[in-house]
Amino acid sequence: MSYAFSLDDVAFLRSREGGAALEACSGLDLTESSRLSDVAAARRVVGARYAAAVLETLLLRRKAGDKVDGGCRWLFTDEALQQASASAVAAYRAKRLAGRDVHDVTCSVGADLVELARTARRCVGSDVDAVRLAMAEHNCAVSGVRPALVRADALRPVTRDTVVVADPARRDASGRRRWRPEDFVPALDDLASVYAGRELVVKCSPGLDPQVAPWAREVEIISLDGRVREASLYSEGLATASRRATVLNSTGEAWSITDAEPDDVGVDEVGEWIVDPDGAVVRAGLVRHYAARHGLWQLDPRIAYLTGDTPPPGVRAFRVLESGRYSEKALRAALRRHDVGRLEILVRGLDIDPDALRRRLKPRGANEVSVVLTRIGRAPTAFVCRAERVPAQRDAEQG
Repeated sequence: MSYAFSLDDVAFLRSREGGAALEACSGLDLTESSRLSDVAAARRVVGARYAAAVLETLLLRRKAGDKVDGGCRWLFTDEALQQASASAVAAYRAKRLAGRDVHDVTCSVGADLVELARTARRCVGSDVDAVRLAMAEHNCAVSGVRPALVRADALRPVTRDTVVVADPARRDASGRRRWRPEDFVPALDDLASVYAGRELVVKCSPGLDPQVAPWAREVEIISLDGRVREASLYSEGLATASRRATVLNSTGEAWSITDAEPDDVGVDEVGEWIVDPDGAVVRAGLVRHYAARHGLWQLDPRIAYLTGDTPPPGVRAFRVLESGRYSEKALRAALRRHDVGRLEILVRGLDIDPDALRRRLKPRGANEVSVVLTRIGRAPTAFVCRAERVPAQRDAEQG
């Protein structure tokens, strides 16, 4: 179980003495095997009262890694760090609200609040948890922003005429995920009811069924570095499309696609390349729109793999070397022909475990290939490919 910070802990960690203790203990291993020696070392530095708070803070700062910009100086709770938006995602969402008066009504330790404060005309953060609010005050200060902070229940409005941003808690006291919107804290329907008529943005899981939020006029699915991170629900005054996929990466590049774009694409035989669209595009139901943008077509109308003779710039695509009806025997023979020893297996539409299949195939050659397994119509089909990173172009995508 993670450590339960107190207000006294936070005050100590923010003090000069606390900063010195954190610095003195920063070189500890903080592993399972070093736990006893780490605790003993921390107690020698700071005494028993604050040793656990110091060790937990150092551990959480390491976990924050590249997720939170400047996180090596932040204060976290374990649950708050788990739910915090990556800084790149929070910064992107904040840009959509730039120049507005914004109130983050579930600000927690400030991962979204810091970025909102950088772009908003005026910014307020509130939370019902006094410990997290104290951590947010520290995190905002070390990040160079100073939004107004107030302790308040998200369901008891304390501002008017602001854009409301909410990130309901989606884990229970034991750390297990809550999947039903009525079990979120605060519940999704309660947020919509309390802020009816206000401009509202709610961050939620990318797997959430949009039908449970009829007030939302736009659902945006966001990925970062190839991993789908979260969804944002926007009320009518903020929506610019019904469905949007936004793809971010750590280098600062970003592009979006919406359902306002054309989706008139055909279904045909495989071209020179196979393209596996980013997960945000797939989750947002914009595979055909993405295909139309890049001159691709579908292999099967129910499968997300796309194909074409020129892949989109900047993506990792799969140059087709050969293809045919899938069977393990036929695939094993194809791998021998290509002298394959290193094998990546991608699967859509077939009940195949890639890891188990790789173990059975036992490739032993000198070359590396990617095998795309999918269903075309009713036929299981295998494509033996060479994965290549297509050079990016500055104007490749229109956001």
